[in-house]
Amino acid sequence: MGYNIAVAGKGGTGKTSLTGLLIDHLVKNDKGPVLVVDADANANINEVLGVEVEATIGSIREEVNQRELAGNSFPGGMTKAQFLQYRLNSSIVEGDGYDLMVMGRSEGAGCYCYVNGILREQTNKISNHYKYQVIDNEAGMEHLSRKTTRHIDTLLLVSDCSRRSIQAVARIRDLAEELKLSVGNTYLIVNKAPNGVLNDGVKEEVNNKKLNLIGVVPLDELIYEYDSSGIPLVKLPEDSKSKMAMSDIIAKLELK
Repeated sequence: MGYNIAVAGKGGTGKTSLTGLLIDHLVKNDKGPVLVVDADANANINEVLGVEVEATIGSIREEVNQRELAGNSFPGGMTKAQFLQYRLNSSIVEGDGYDLMVMGRSEGAGCYCYVNGILREQTNKISNHYKYQVIDNEAGMEHLSRKTTRHIDTLLLVSDCSRRSIQAVARIRDLAEELKLSVGNTYLIVNKAPNGVLNDGVKEEVNNKKLNLIGVVPLDELIYEYDSSGIPLVKLPEDSKSKMAMSDIIAKLELK
């Protein structure tokens, strides 16, 4: 079974950007193959990685249901289950050293749990083929709270350098404990720190919440420039502030 890394944090902290840099580092250091799961309903890790996504698990679920409701038969005499599996397999985006699955969201009320169930079954079927699985979770932690992943070897909590954000990731850590999720190690990464330095108030809050700080990523002007220009963040120079900081953090994780 591969090594599972889950990344979580509130919106706006740069969680997805850092997840993309983590994936890029794993691939470039021959840690692949990597299975990337975008479990955020507002999926955009593909933009960080620079790949196109044609279908999400949510949109495929809608496609299959609409075909069934319309009374249309499935191609090649396939059953509904066979067609769903075929579409899920064909929706996996092949990147350079990684494969990407995007959960997305179905339309209508009450659909999100069902999409989570499909994602759980799909990841269970294919995850053993990968050395690493990296999951980008949405701010509300729905993916982890529904136990879509059986075991998390490392949970990375991403915060910006504000007390409120530190408090938010502490609640995520507490939620994981309350749900009795199987988690190996939990670490905090503080992102967007001016000059890469935390002020005394933020340090105090990290200590108060008993969070295990593994590293600080400086505020990186290049991320803003690349995002504004639509350039994938994985193309950042290797000596950029954010890439160097993430490289140091990943080294501390001692991944094999």
